[in-house]
Amino acid sequence: MKDRNNQQPTEEEGNYDDAVIGKGVKISAILLLMIAVMAGGVFLFLKRKPPVAPAIVTKLSAPESVSRASTNVPMVQFKNVIATSGITFAHNNGAYGEKLLPETMGSGVAVFDFNGDGFQDLLFVNGNYWSGHMPEGKKPTTPALYQNDGKGHFTDVTAGSGLDQPMNGMGVAVGDFDNDGLPDIFLTGVNGNKLYHNQGNGKFEDVTEKSGVSGGGTNWSTSAAWIDYDNDGRLDLFVCNYVKWSRDIDFEVGYKLVGIGRAYGQPMNFEGSFPILYHNEGNGIFKDVSKAAGIQIKNTSTGVPVAKSLGVAPIDLDGDGWIDLVVANDTVQNFVFHNERDGTFKEIGASSGIAFDSYGNTRGAMGIDAARYRNDQTIGIAIGNFATEPTALYLSQKNPLIFADETITEGIGPASRMPLKFGLFFFDYDLDGRQDLLTANGHLEEEIRKIQANQTYRQPAQLFWNTGGSDGPCFVPVSAKQAGVDLFEPIVGRGSAFGDFDGDGDLDVVLTQTGGVPLVLRNDQNLNNSFLRLKLVGTRSNRDAIGAWVRVKVGNEILSRQIMPTRSYLSQSELPVTIGLGKNKAPAEIEIAWPGGATERVPTPPINKLSVIRQSP
Repeated sequence: MKDRNNQQPTEEEGNYDDAVIGKGVKISAILLLMIAVMAGGVFLFLKRKPPVAPAIVTKLSAPESVSRASTNVPMVQFKNVIATSGITFAHNNGAYGEKLLPETMGSGVAVFDFNGDGFQDLLFVNGNYWSGHMPEGKKPTTPALYQNDGKGHFTDVTAGSGLDQPMNGMGVAVGDFDNDGLPDIFLTGVNGNKLYHNQGNGKFEDVTEKSGVSGGGTNWSTSAAWIDYDNDGRLDLFVCNYVKWSRDIDFEVGYKLVGIGRAYGQPMNFEGSFPILYHNEGNGIFKDVSKAAGIQIKNTSTGVPVAKSLGVAPIDLDGDGWIDLVVANDTVQNFVFHNERDGTFKEIGASSGIAFDSYGNTRGAMGIDAARYRNDQTIGIAIGNFATEPTALYLSQKNPLIFADETITEGIGPASRMPLKFGLFFFDYDLDGRQDLLTANGHLEEEIRKIQANQTYRQPAQLFWNTGGSDGPCFVPVSAKQAGVDLFEPIVGRGSAFGDFDGDGDLDVVLTQTGGVPLVLRNDQNLNNSFLRLKLVGTRSNRDAIGAWVRVKVGNEILSRQIMPTRSYLSQSELPVTIGLGKNKAPAEIEIAWPGGATERVPTPPINKLSVIRQSP
């Protein structure tokens, strides 16, 4: 209470007022805090983000291709008969520990009838010991020629044949360059190539220097092909060259792998080189027309050669009667040389869709082959690529010079991704009329598993059966149960070729490996399928009819086969064509498109035997 006289509060009143004031301050503070909280809440409410709707999860899965059941794959056993065949050849890569790049690349094989007896013989290309590194007690190694007795047994006839000359060999091309009826042999290699003229009676003459096709003695040549690019009736010669190489360059590159030390160098570390085109002038003389023909492709920035070529597929892409060339290049773009019909070629790899993969990248391309495996006008070009890169499969579109990479949709992609593919070819192993696909595989580095656990040095081959593709992908992988364990023996696979070794009409297979013995695989199919087996002889065209097409009408399908021994990697398959007819007993009609475009219908020859068809004069 206050004193009425001086209005001063008593001690009791002062204490009370202080309490009231303190209480009021507390209440005010609480009110202010509540207001602040409410204001903050209003602010956050006004600035709030729209509520997030509950997530709707859509389950996604990779598209599944409809494929035929694996039970539809025919049971066709391949048997490795090397032990009883009479073949004792073993490849020598010359390796002595310095890890020089050519040691990894292997060599090829040719299936051909060198003596005209109708039986398919074998020629194995060989490497050699490096200078100064031949082991004591050893002799230089040479190619090996084996004569077939017609039943699949071979005799070594190399000695005294003229082919028994040592060289660091790589590839082989077989063709009758002088049209005398005897196939001649061109061998490629490191630092020099060889041309042997067939003299008959199992004798070959070295005509390299006289002919002018040695390659200058400094090129590293790989695959080669006899073709008649100007349709003058004489076979010309196309030669792939790999990289600019020497021992000194190899050591300058100095490639190493962690945990291994010095390793085999990668091709991107070496300069490229030009392929060579030799025009057959007649009389055994050849002229280098590479520059004038337009096949020397340079890097526009550096001016150095682009090509690092390992394989070539000669094929008439647009059906104009003039042979074109598809070249498989390692780590750089593939080439497509379109024949301009005036002695020149135009490189159209990029515009055709074959130069790169579907993402615009280059790949490590090795072996190559081309075929109309769909039994229509579509051309398929298959290229064996490096490990972790699938085998490429390019298909022609409405414009025959435009291709699309359909590796995955055709059933090749996933299964072919991991192996390192070299030799590769189309062939009809079950004689059902559809061409299948085989690849020979093997790595470069013997100790690859130390740094890549999912890779091995020796790798099994891969076989893909052609389903026809009417209700799914065209190709399905074939298992060891369906084709026999011998076909899938892990090897350091390189070259590959096919031919009828034992005269039973189906196609046998030979696979080479670097630093080892080949596989000679007898086809033991017993499906009772019929076949046509034809050998063409040109009169106006080159005598071997290389580049001709055989078209056989069976039911509603046209089965097309090109006369082309050059296929795969460093190798040559047999010259006759075998066309499976399945359960059909005879084709409705047969047409031959000879080199140059002339066509003729021919009477249907007997089935299940070899027939010779000669070009009309």
